[in-house]
Amino acid sequence: MYYIYILKSLVDNTIYIGYTNNLKRRFEEHNKKLNKSTKHKTPFKLIYYEAYESQADAKFREKNLKRFAQAYSQLKSRIKNSLI
Repeated sequence: MYYIYILKSLVDNTIYIGYTNNLKRRFEEHNKKLNKSTKHKTPFKLIYYEAYESQADAKFREKNLKRFAQAYSQLKSRIKNSLI
C-alpha cells in the first residue's frame, strides 16, 4: 500500500503533505527530525491519510494536493476540525 498523508506541526500549526509506502515509519522519521525539510517543525501530529494500492495513484494525489488550490481547499473543508 501507498499513502498520502498530512501532518500538522505542533510548533507552528503548518501543514506538510507527503506520500510513502510505510506510513508508520515515515511519521516516526518526521518526528525524529530525519527529514531535512521538516526537522525544525517537530513534533507533528498525523491528521489525515489516504491509502492507495498503486504508487502512481498516491504520487498523483500528492502532487494534486500540493499544486492545485482547489483540491487542497476541498480536502481542507472535509477535515476542517482537524486543522484547528
